[in-house]
Amino acid sequence: MTASKDTISARLLEWYDVHARTLPWRAPPGESSPDPYRVWLSEVMLQQTTVAAVKPYFAKFTERWPTVDDLAAAPEQDVMVAWAGLGYYSRARNLVKCAAAVKKLGGFPETEEELLKLPGLGAYTAAAVAAIAFGQRAVVVDANVERVVSRLFAIEEPLPGSRKTIRVKTDGITPDRRAGDFAQAMMDLGSGICTTRDPKCLLCPLSSDCQALKNDNPARFPIKAPKKIKPVRQGTAYWIERDGAVWLEIRQGTGMLGGMRSLPDDGWHSGGDGDGAAPVDADWEQLGLVRHTFTHFSLEMSVLRTSIQSDLAERIGQWWPVAEIDDAGLPTLFAKAARLVLARG
Repeated sequence: MTASKDTISARLLEWYDVHARTLPWRAPPGESSPDPYRVWLSEVMLQQTTVAAVKPYFAKFTERWPTVDDLAAAPEQDVMVAWAGLGYYSRARNLVKCAAAVKKLGGFPETEEELLKLPGLGAYTAAAVAAIAFGQRAVVVDANVERVVSRLFAIEEPLPGSRKTIRVKTDGITPDRRAGDFAQAMMDLGSGICTTRDPKCLLCPLSSDCQALKNDNPARFPIKAPKKIKPVRQGTAYWIERDGAVWLEIRQGTGMLGGMRSLPDDGWHSGGDGDGAAPVDADWEQLGLVRHTFTHFSLEMSVLRTSIQSDLAERIGQWWPVAEIDDAGLPTLFAKAARLVLARG
């Protein structure tokens, strides 16, 4: 039988006090709560992204915009460029909106209920900020917590259907005090001990309570529904050079990669294979394909190159020095295209 809530939380917090990861947005166990701005920023960045990938972005953001008021005053385009490469670009657009709302309020609200009213804050982020930054009792469930709890209680229902049960079980073991440390302890346990493959059960502070381990198959959990095969779209990107510069455009709207600099393309992002016309009438050189996977589909994008002498006055964009293309803040897909072009000389 699984141990009581108090036993599990006490055992995990005792482990966390010794083994907590040192992360730039965290306060060590036992110290004052961290700056809510840093907690919020890190949690937004960490959605669908690894800690290793987030660290340099977090350092860059907090150096350039050290407070939420600084970020609120930043032009959205600057934030989008700084975000380039992290993906899920709606998060970057919502950063500026949320920062402006927080500035107007005079600071971050302290409760889940009020945090949920901020632009772009979902249930997970609101719970994480409330617990970690303000010491509120909140139930924080990320992918690591899903894995730990699924194994701890041997939850047979497949994800994503089991998420309601996982939340109920997590609520049942979340302590009234140190809920933020408990949430971070669960994350650290899932990241370093209760890993997706080859969990290190001999090192786990909760091994004596783990129902999956008692059944001798912890790696079986969490059970996942079969993945749907992602459709593959086709598209084309155009590299247009003139006098050592390449033509870049700002993508319109708030949809896919909206607000980002990019190469001109044939409209593949509008919902199907690209069928738009080339941006200029020219002789195009076919350089090859780049591939990229989005949340709901994969893309195979041909890259075509040409050189021109005329301007592109009828199009909205700018000539960007090819030698400085790394500073353009291109999304990962178009950065891949740029690397292909440069590799072909």
